[in-house]
Amino acid sequence: MAKKIVTDLAVEGKKVLVRADFNVPMKDGNITNDDRIVQALPTIKHLIAEGAKVILFSHLGRVKEEADKEGKSLKPVANRLAELLGQEVTFVAETRGEKLENAIGALASGDVLMFENTRFEDIDGKKESKNDPELGKYWASLGDLFVNDAFGTAHRAHASNVGIASNLDSAAGFLMEKEIKFIGDSVDSPVRPFVAILGGAKVSDKIGVIENLLEKADKVIIGGGMSFTFFKAQGKEIGKSLLEADKVELAKDLLERANGKIILPVDATVNTEFANEGDIKSVSVDELEADQMGLDIGPESVTQFANELAGAKTVVWNGPMGVFELSNFAKGTVGVCETIANLEDATTIIGGGDSAAAAMQLGFAEKFSHISTGGGASLEYLEGKELPGLAAISNK
Repeated sequence: MAKKIVTDLAVEGKKVLVRADFNVPMKDGNITNDDRIVQALPTIKHLIAEGAKVILFSHLGRVKEEADKEGKSLKPVANRLAELLGQEVTFVAETRGEKLENAIGALASGDVLMFENTRFEDIDGKKESKNDPELGKYWASLGDLFVNDAFGTAHRAHASNVGIASNLDSAAGFLMEKEIKFIGDSVDSPVRPFVAILGGAKVSDKIGVIENLLEKADKVIIGGGMSFTFFKAQGKEIGKSLLEADKVELAKDLLERANGKIILPVDATVNTEFANEGDIKSVSVDELEADQMGLDIGPESVTQFANELAGAKTVVWNGPMGVFELSNFAKGTVGVCETIANLEDATTIIGGGDSAAAAMQLGFAEKFSHISTGGGASLEYLEGKELPGLAAISNK
């Protein structure tokens, strides 16, 4: 069932609650990356242009006790948003109460207000994170309509998404719509050949994703630390490389069920310790020694993966190919990123997390069709799971 989009709502003169994902990285009270604020701008600007009274809110970090509130206020976000919009953003340092209600009541059409971190409600009984019905109903009472543009929290049933949507007519914002379109549609009805490339440390993090994509993709390329559990399943020596011993049988089963769809690296860049310096070399995956640990895919694997990706029309990438934060073990991730970014006539999607950070750091962000803003949410969406925050949005 198709979901309502913000353009389906008549918002002029209405108080529109907008759940955004402003969970931005902060250091010493300063925002170090404002990408999530920038991504929310199209929805906010649309609502302003249509004469809505815009009421924004988000979580920021984890808040379990009073001391956790330090450095977790959304005020710096409100200040940065005001700069980006070129207009005032009223900030109310409350999550409920008369001060907030009065400020909302004073809004004129086109005004923007932001209230405090929704997780501040978790200090007394996890009201936000456990979707307290009274809190969801209260927040809903502050507005006339609800727009959920926070895909990054769509895999969680919280008071600020599911709770409000249970009490108000709701729609997806443009960012949420984009995530639905690219991740959902591309996986469920891809233009073929459809190639998925998965990395990261653990098989256990990606079991559901692998199983879902084996049914839908033409190839599933596996790199990163989790590839060594698959090599172990093939009976190879993996030395001191990362291993999930309790997932070896599962890896063996996946390889059997894959019917040749799973592509594994042919070489690895290794060291004798987890460090950026040392006895670093690239070796065949059949020649790893007992004192070596694989920390990246090797150069032959970069070429191999490029060949497997050639001609692909839909590509979904989630997870780095090695220990990307160590420069000597970033080459696999860089190589894969460059290959995908330069594919012609292909829909290319990064499913959040470290791979998204890599593409941005390397300057390839503009060359991808879509970079997901939600790490955990995009993973669960790739698994084919229903996302509570998305499911709660009103149907067309």
